[in-house]
Amino acid sequence: MDPFGVRVVVAPHQTLLFCGFLAGGIALGTVSGLTPGIHANTFALLLAGVAPSVPGPVRYVGAAMLAAGTVHTFLDIVPALALGVPDPAMASSALPSHQLVLAGRGREALRLSALGSAGAVVIAAPLAIPMTRVMTAVYPTLRAHLPLLLGGVVVVLVATESTNLGRLGAALSVGASGALGIVVLDLPAGGLVDSGGMLAPIFTGLFGAPVLLDALTGEGVPEQEGANVSTSRQAIAGFALIGTLSGAVVGYVPGVSSAIAATVALLAVSGDGPRAFVVTTSGVNTANSVFALLALVALGTPRTGVMVAVDEAGVPLDLPLLLGSVLAAATAGFVLVVTLGDGYLRRVGQADYTKLSVGVLCLVLVVVAVLTGPLGVGVFGLSTLVGLVPVKFGARRASLMGVLLVPLMLGA
Repeated sequence: MDPFGVRVVVAPHQTLLFCGFLAGGIALGTVSGLTPGIHANTFALLLAGVAPSVPGPVRYVGAAMLAAGTVHTFLDIVPALALGVPDPAMASSALPSHQLVLAGRGREALRLSALGSAGAVVIAAPLAIPMTRVMTAVYPTLRAHLPLLLGGVVVVLVATESTNLGRLGAALSVGASGALGIVVLDLPAGGLVDSGGMLAPIFTGLFGAPVLLDALTGEGVPEQEGANVSTSRQAIAGFALIGTLSGAVVGYVPGVSSAIAATVALLAVSGDGPRAFVVTTSGVNTANSVFALLALVALGTPRTGVMVAVDEAGVPLDLPLLLGSVLAAATAGFVLVVTLGDGYLRRVGQADYTKLSVGVLCLVLVVVAVLTGPLGVGVFGLSTLVGLVPVKFGARRASLMGVLLVPLMLGA
C-alpha cells in the first residue's frame, strides 16, 4: 500500500543520468551567457536537431534545454556589463548598467542582477497556477485583439521617451526595424548548422554590434570597488516583483519580447536609478523562462526560442521534471554569476579595450556566418545600421523591437 496514494521510487541510474543531462545544460547555458553573440536559443535549437540521436530519454534532453536557457538569463548580465562600456564622458547617455560600471559598481550590479533573477523564480513559483488560469481564460480575447495590443505597445514605446528628439528617434526606430522584419524574418538561413532562421543575425545586429561600435573609443572597464549592495531588501523585492509580473505577460503574449516588457516595467521604477533597472530587467528575463514553460503546457504555444526547440524535439511536457530543471538551473545560475562575474570584469578591465571590442565583433561575425551563411552576414550588417538609429537620437533601444511588433501587427 502506498502511503497517501504516492509511490516513492528510487532509481539511482535514472537519477544520475538526469543529473548528467542537467549539468550539461547548465554548462551550455554558462558558455552562451558569457559569450557575446551566442544565445541559449542557439544551443537549444542545436539540441533539438540532435535530440533523436542522443542516447537517453528525450525528456532529459528537454530538461537540458531549459537548464541552458535559465542559466543564460542569469549570466548574460556579465558580458553586458563588461563589454560595450562607453567613454566616461558619455556616462549620462550610457545604458544604466554601464553607468554602474563607470562608477566602479559593476560587482554590485552583478549581485543585483542575481538577486533580481533569483527573486523572479521565487515569486513565480506561487504565481504559476493562478497566473496560468487567468491567462488561459483571457488568451482568446488577447489573441483576437493582438494587433491592437501590439499597437498600444508601440505607442507606449514612442510616447514615453523623455524628449521630442527621442520620440522622433523611437518612431524612426520602430519604422526602420519593422521594415527590416517584414523583409528578412522569413529569409532562409544557409549556415553550417540549423540556427532556427534569421533571428540570430537580426538581434545581434540590432542590439549587440551597435553597443560594441560605440565602445571602440571607450576607456574600458575602470577599477571596480566593493561588492556590497546598497539597495534595501524591500526595494529589491519590489523591483523583482515588477519584473516577474512583466515577464509573466511576456511568457503568454506573442510578439511582446523581454526587452519590451522590461521597458514597460521600467516606467514604474524610472525614478529609482540604474540599480532598479538591473534588478527589474533581470527579473523579466528569468520570469519569462518560467512562464513560457507554463504557456507551452497550458496553451500548447511556444513563446521563446528554447520553448520552440523543446516543442520541435517532441519533449514530453512533464511539468514537475521540467520545472524542477528550471529551479535547479536557477540555483546554479545564482552561484555562477557571483563566482564568475567578478573575474570576468577584472580580466576585461586589464585588456586592451579597443582590441577586445574588435575581437568580439569578429567573433560575432564568425558565429553569424556559421549559423546563417552569407545571407545572414548581410542581414547582420543591415541590422547593425538600423541598430544605430536610436543611439543617434537618444532614444531607448527597445524601440527596435518593431522588428517583431510591426510584422505581427500587419500579419506579415
